Amino acid sequence: MVINRGPPSPGSRIEMTEEERREARTFTIELRSKGHLKNVSLESDQKVLIEGSIGYLKRARFVEDIILEVVGSNGELRIDLGTKDLQKAEGSKKDRGSGR
Repeated sequence: MVINRGPPSPGSRIEMTEEERREARTFTIELRSKGHLKNVSLESDQKVLIEGSIGYLKRARFVEDIILEVVGSNGELRIDLGTKDLQKAEGSKKDRGSGR
């Protein structure tokens, strides 16, 4: 089964500024079998929860310094997140203190 909701309808569209659109990050999860998917929850208040297992870690790397790719025995996770983004986030964390 493929769930592709496409763009939201105009009445439910989340308004974002141009800067927010530039800073937004996307992700892809590809599993070798639906048996590796533990839970997909689409809640009424727009929350979505996706849980599963990509298996044991085979590789984690940055592809062209702009995509974090985590490859496991059961699948792959790709996040539009580069090395500069991590450095920027770490800098922000230091500025705020390590308020864990």
